[in-house]
Amino acid sequence: MILKEAIEQLRNGLAGVADPQEVQAMIRVVCEDIFNYDQVDVALRQESELPEFAPEKVADIIARLNRHEPLQYIVGSARFHGHKFKVNPAVLIPRPETEQLVDLIVDENPASDLRVLDMGTGSGCIAISLARALKFAQVEALDVSRDALNVARENAAALKAKVRFFESDMLSPQPASRYDIIVSNPPYVCWSERDAMDRNVKDYEPAQALFVPDNDPLLFYKAIAPYAAQSLEPGGKLYLEINQRFGADVKCLLEQNGLDEVRIIEDSYGNVRFAAAVMK
Repeated sequence: MILKEAIEQLRNGLAGVADPQEVQAMIRVVCEDIFNYDQVDVALRQESELPEFAPEKVADIIARLNRHEPLQYIVGSARFHGHKFKVNPAVLIPRPETEQLVDLIVDENPASDLRVLDMGTGSGCIAISLARALKFAQVEALDVSRDALNVARENAAALKAKVRFFESDMLSPQPASRYDIIVSNPPYVCWSERDAMDRNVKDYEPAQALFVPDNDPLLFYKAIAPYAAQSLEPGGKLYLEINQRFGADVKCLLEQNGLDEVRIIEDSYGNVRFAAAVMK
């Protein structure tokens, strides 16, 4: 099989999975992550012979994508904040919106030697990106899932990021240390919202990292807010990703826990997506 044939087979096999633009993006990822052909290679090496495993691999990718399995799980990686992160079904696939949360933190915190805690780290994408982008930051990250922590540690090693990971439940975190920044992208999707989600998310990504009960949508924020109030240095900052339906409720909760200068922030699509606050 040559590269041109593999691309054509992918294009035809994925026609019913996504629109042509999305299919083209999928093909680009497959070429880069499976066959190590970047966009320049794809343009110039259409007649290049692929490895012997290529026909079987292409057929497998097409079959799995037609079952709505996320491409990132199929190729085993996802791009986030300029880096490639290992992902598997133990962790959520990093989202572009969360990159904006990292950018917000980096832009607002130019000081060096900041102590940072990422609560519910998953793949480690937030903690590792901050460790690489902030100046000499001391970054820690927790998660309740041992499997997720194993992925995060692999990512930190691969990206040469110094992060201390530890196992802890966000709902009852370990005794507070002192931090300049606490960040979290906790579960915040109500179970009643599940039916409206794409199958590649609801059927494959870890439910414990996504969903909260309908009768307690702020479950994790109720634990994070008092922990942050106890753990942040004066002037320290809390950053959260939130459900756009509950921006006002999150703001009220943070203020009730003694946090100040609470902001509800929209993402680049105009959706309420983040909350930020300062410890008095």
